Amino acid sequence: MRPLIGITTYVEQARWGYWDLEAALIPSDYVNAIEAAGGRAVLLPPSEDGVEETLEALDGIVFTGGADIDPAEYGAEPHPQTFGIRHDRDRGELALLTAALERDMPVLGICRGIQVLNVARGGDLHQHLPDVVGHERHKHDPPGTFVDHDVTIERDTKLASLLGDTHGVKSHHHQGLDRIGKGLVPTARDEDGMVEAIEDPDRRFALGVLWHPEAGENMRLFEGLVREAAAYRSERRGS
Repeated sequence: MRPLIGITTYVEQARWGYWDLEAALIPSDYVNAIEAAGGRAVLLPPSEDGVEETLEALDGIVFTGGADIDPAEYGAEPHPQTFGIRHDRDRGELALLTAALERDMPVLGICRGIQVLNVARGGDLHQHLPDVVGHERHKHDPPGTFVDHDVTIERDTKLASLLGDTHGVKSHHHQGLDRIGKGLVPTARDEDGMVEAIEDPDRRFALGVLWHPEAGENMRLFEGLVREAAAYRSERRGS
């Protein structure tokens, strides 16, 4: 069997056919990336219930992009540019990620997902990068489009073993990592020196990237996740 990879979802108002309803949804690029890498995608709407039951069924998880995390989760007041907070998603994903790390289940955090990983480990965030770097090159203009740029990757890291020393990426964010959480190490930076990726070297596969690999052509992050998920599945089932 292919490894089962959970993908966290939005819950938003959506329109399709005759319907205009609240829906659990995710861009299909995430699903396509997991399937192309050899995994089987399972969507995970936000929930604080049944975390251990959910993890029993899975072999790995992708924590996806989305709205800003409530600054109260890392002890800060909201910036005027912080928006779209979904408390149910924050609580559900923080609980799910914390429990997954305790099991050493392979996890990959993307954009918002790297922020969830950092906050779960006690780190915090820059709520609006233009205030920090003094320009708006990180800004996606118009909204809904990706910004292309390069990142420099630290040698002798799991990320470097997958992507090499430099990598072109697609980004869509206005927040970034400030204090790095316990047990995590920065593994990539942009031209401003801002942290673009982190990992936990003591876990089999616990990576976060601030960019959107599902929107690009390089699927090596997903391939790495699925390989580790297959090994995790085999070890857990004793085969």
